[in-house]
Amino acid sequence: MALPALRQRKPLDTGRDRRDRCPGHLDFVRRHHCCVPGCDGLPIEAMHVRKSGDGGMGMKPGDGFTVSGCAGHHREQHAIGEDAFERKHGIDLLKLAAEFRAASPAWKRYLAKKDRP
Repeated sequence: MALPALRQRKPLDTGRDRRDRCPGHLDFVRRHHCCVPGCDGLPIEAMHVRKSGDGGMGMKPGDGFTVSGCAGHHREQHAIGEDAFERKHGIDLLKLAAEFRAASPAWKRYLAKKDRP
């Protein structure tokens, strides 16, 4: 008996390919100190702010929703959750991410390129 013909399937659309990705912006974010006041920890990582609503369940948000954080505070952010992290350290992660976007030359170039027809 012969195998049936292969059925053509469309790839599952997870939305991941629509996420804003800007490596230059992530580099810009990583060049700053940790966003926790008084922290001089290293290395600095780009922490994605998941409460932004940009993305979906279990998906990382776009790179425009990132802030700088040392490795230790990045782990803490994931361990205790963003709301508790903000309360503990007196930080507004969404506001800070917006400040990074506004100051980032790479993000501005990304947006200009994205908006071209």
